[in-house]
Amino acid sequence: MRSQSAGSARGSWDGHDRKRIAMNLRRRKFLRLAAGAATAAAVARTAHTQALDFPARPVRIITHSAPGGSPDALLRIVADRLSQMWGRQVLALNHPGAGGAVAARTAAAAAPDGYTLYMPASSAFVTLPGLQANLPLEVPRDFVPVGFVGEQPFFISVASSLGVATLAEFIALAKKRPGEISYAATGRGTLSHLAGEALQQRTGIKLLMVPYLGGTAQALNDVMVGRVPMVIDGYPPLAGALQAGAIKALAVGSTARLPDFPDVPTAAETFPDFKVRGWLALVAPVGTPDAVVRKLSEDLRSAVTDPATKSRLETTGNYPHPMTPAELLAFIHAEQQMWKPLLEQIARNP
Repeated sequence: MRSQSAGSARGSWDGHDRKRIAMNLRRRKFLRLAAGAATAAAVARTAHTQALDFPARPVRIITHSAPGGSPDALLRIVADRLSQMWGRQVLALNHPGAGGAVAARTAAAAAPDGYTLYMPASSAFVTLPGLQANLPLEVPRDFVPVGFVGEQPFFISVASSLGVATLAEFIALAKKRPGEISYAATGRGTLSHLAGEALQQRTGIKLLMVPYLGGTAQALNDVMVGRVPMVIDGYPPLAGALQAGAIKALAVGSTARLPDFPDVPTAAETFPDFKVRGWLALVAPVGTPDAVVRKLSEDLRSAVTDPATKSRLETTGNYPHPMTPAELLAFIHAEQQMWKPLLEQIARNP
């Protein structure tokens, strides 16, 4: 009897113990979830507070351009307006070299707090893989998209000595002299090279690409004397030669004629839907808080659409088209897909 009673008591105790353990486990799970929720809420509040207070100190924006280059000039216009809006200094940091790889590497290693940003050109996203370390960039793997800074429609320009006045006349001349007329590009697989290849594909002409690793400024000496009679690039590096009449703009790769250059027809007027342009975007290191990215994107939109700033940008051949981070991400991916077949063709035919 005692043995039976003892066994019964143990069974009762074991059942009670199991219930107590289960309750303790549920309580601990609840406490962990509550603690996690509290932590997440605290992090969210901290990020929100950081965004409200941002920027609390100077902001640095890295560019691959040398001082005085086209991207550098554009950056300084935008930086001036952001400085006025924030009451904080916005510094342009120049890290030229290795086709933009130096700037990309420096920016990627920065603290993801919004105080060091990066303004890459389209050539950092659209280029032949393997030409430079870490390029082309991929978003959001390498950087967080912030916003679109400006578009630079490319001008199809020739030496005045070539003797053509329109794009149609140039195409007709090139068809008579296949493979004889050369054009300057800033390197193999760069956007200026892609623009020349796209023009050849669309028109059925054959041109000779001459790479200038020193950029369009270096190429212009040969273009102006007619040694390399054609160049395709944005307005800023061509401005002096165009204004002096040393080269002539036959067409521009925008979707419509530009207000500041109403006498320059679009390439699409001769070849429908043909467009080619460079562009610049603002990105942040991976890990930058979402609230800070949103604040940066909204303030960038306000800066580039400010009437005075917009006018300064447009007179230098840069045209703002504000985008949200999500829109910029989609835009970059679309550009990469658009140029991918041509890049693959160039890779197969070095």
